[in-house]
Amino acid sequence: MPRFIPEPYRIKMVEPIKMTTRKEREDYLKEAEYNMFRLRGEDVYVDTLTDSGTNAMSDAQWSAMMIGDEAYAGGKSYYKLLDACRDIFGYEFTQPVHQGRAAEKVLMPIFLHKGNYAIANLFFDTTRAHVEIAGARCLEACNPEAQDSQLRAPFKGNMDIAQLERHILDRGAENIGMVVMTITNNSAGGQPVSLQNMRETAAICKKFKIHLNIDAARFAENAMFVKQREPACKDMSVKEITRAFFALADTYTMSAKKDTIVNMGGLLGVKDGKAPYILKIKANCISYEGFYTYGGLTGRDLEALRVGLYEGLDENWLRYRLGTMDYMGTRLDEMGIPYQSPAGGHGIFLDAARFYPHIPYYEFPGQVLAVELYKECGLRTCDIGSFMMGNDPDTGEQIKSLNEFTRLAIARRVYTQSHYDMVLDGIKAVWDNRNNIKHGYRITWEPPILRHFQASLAPVDA
Repeated sequence: MPRFIPEPYRIKMVEPIKMTTRKEREDYLKEAEYNMFRLRGEDVYVDTLTDSGTNAMSDAQWSAMMIGDEAYAGGKSYYKLLDACRDIFGYEFTQPVHQGRAAEKVLMPIFLHKGNYAIANLFFDTTRAHVEIAGARCLEACNPEAQDSQLRAPFKGNMDIAQLERHILDRGAENIGMVVMTITNNSAGGQPVSLQNMRETAAICKKFKIHLNIDAARFAENAMFVKQREPACKDMSVKEITRAFFALADTYTMSAKKDTIVNMGGLLGVKDGKAPYILKIKANCISYEGFYTYGGLTGRDLEALRVGLYEGLDENWLRYRLGTMDYMGTRLDEMGIPYQSPAGGHGIFLDAARFYPHIPYYEFPGQVLAVELYKECGLRTCDIGSFMMGNDPDTGEQIKSLNEFTRLAIARRVYTQSHYDMVLDGIKAVWDNRNNIKHGYRITWEPPILRHFQASLAPVDA
């Protein structure tokens, strides 16, 4: 039996959880038209739909909120946050926004437009959407190791450097508006990127004079993986590794609702404080988010975010965080259940295509598994597969995902070992029943973009 790492915190407040029956859960799914986002939160026992904004803040964060400066312009909470970001990332300018996709909405139209491209080690759905909203198209260059969930490799999230250069040469460097390095690589299963790979990516961007942006939602988890797995970095602190990563990029966009352990907030950083596009960032922020010194957040939010930036870098916390995922992965190994291995930084990505190899990608095996897990034990998860990918913006055809995952994104400082063990028991029950599931789901209605938040589904055999 694997050893569970003790929590590096004490619990001061609890929230009751509603208990439901299987029949009730089946009814809730029908009402939600089999979309996990449309379930009521109160009808979920363990919620791993996302780790974004679902975290429990610390006493220090709650205390900091009491001193938030709510001045509309030039509040001191903004300048304190700016100092923290300079200290951690080494970037001269920081634009707060209300969440990560807001940072993308502000930044991407500056570099992307109809006829050009963005390249990433893999795009998550909201980033892909903002590339397409700007008129550009997405190209991907992910480490091919990520396609094999059973292969254990240390940096499956890496950029495929050869593929990156082929994309640039095929489309022309002048037509590449941006390269995006996502750390950790969410769509690949929360897999990390090595510092060496970041250096190689930066060298290619410098060679072709292409803007390099870090999608930094889980930067601290990535840095801890680097410390543990990249021999040249074993004696560096997580903060030093972070500085080394960010020094190689031009900008970063961040959902602070992940590694910064807040419930709302995002950041957009620019390394060069004299970069001319900072004025465009400020203008876009004022149009979309609010004045640039608050960016759609309250002063209280800015204070909690500032404290959370440092708490997220704490190495005792990160050892526990990654150790929890390793515990769950080891238990799954013992039961012979397939997932993206080794375990990622923010969750477990079950390999739904191996649960249901007879269900085609266009019937969404990741969504099938999500539905079955909720029925079994009240666990809410999320498809990270073809359902999430959506349709090609030019042909309208369903895109086939690199992998068909069902993601268990673990909220920070929320659940205990007992919850994780219950979840693992539920996964085992669904695994044992897998051959009795014959069909997948079809979409009965979908919006034109980011469909998996709202789409309606029905069983294929219904």
